[in-house]
Amino acid sequence: MSQNADIGSKRLIGLAPDAWVQWVTQSADVIAQEIIDAEFQWVSRKSDALIKVYSPQLGEFLVLSELQLRYLSRMPKRMRAYAALAEERYNLLVYPVLINILSPSAGTAIATGYQSEIMGMQARQDYRVINLWEVGSELVFERSLTSLLPFVPLMAGGGTEASVREALFRLQADQQLSNLEPLLAFFASFVLDTDLVQQILRWDMAVLRESPWAQAFLLEGRQEGRQEGRQEGRQEEAAALILRQLDRRFTPLAAEVEAQVRLLGVEQLEALSESLLDFTQLADLETWLSQSK
Repeated sequence: MSQNADIGSKRLIGLAPDAWVQWVTQSADVIAQEIIDAEFQWVSRKSDALIKVYSPQLGEFLVLSELQLRYLSRMPKRMRAYAALAEERYNLLVYPVLINILSPSAGTAIATGYQSEIMGMQARQDYRVINLWEVGSELVFERSLTSLLPFVPLMAGGGTEASVREALFRLQADQQLSNLEPLLAFFASFVLDTDLVQQILRWDMAVLRESPWAQAFLLEGRQEGRQEGRQEGRQEEAAALILRQLDRRFTPLAAEVEAQVRLLGVEQLEALSESLLDFTQLADLETWLSQSK
């Protein structure tokens, strides 16, 4: 997983660390000092980004940012473990933040903390939760949150041609950000028509699917799904079965359409398996996917 962290969220956050830590902590006087090693001996996966920061009121502390493609039920336990290990290793207090990128299946409750008890002994870990689909996209432009530019299409009010074009303009204005265009195109394909995305960003979707950024996020989502257990195993099997059926009927199936199907929950996939019997053209599938969000 270290490669995914380097290619994905850790690198994104490192583009504008001050703006990032001020956003997640909701404190304008917090300044990033350095992004430090977040790999722990007892944990099989490194946290996405651990930043040492300084505040005039609080002094030095750590901001732990965990970006999650889709929320998993074991995230509270993971956040507790990372926060405790980081505090023990660096002897600094930790401000943990969980950022969810895609909205979960209907009925999924997103926990905002961890708590357990055994024989009167209690453990508790609070953390801040940020759901990107609830965050207004205008915030990215107003506060120059460079790290969030590729996610604008998934944010509240960001799934429009104007918002995507503005995000693209901001990326192209800085040479260091130009390699984020594939990721912007990848997420724009979730909410906009394929032809429009290609017109705006001029990205071939087959090439886009193989880009390091898109591959990192898709691979992480699949690996997390396998680790989550039986429910996610069912999801992968159901998605694979439906994709085989769709490939036979609508060959070749566009990469962005396949990506959307793979990210559907089990209940959504079951509904799709029934609905696809009535599809007569690819546009029917695309309409169904847009309405299921």
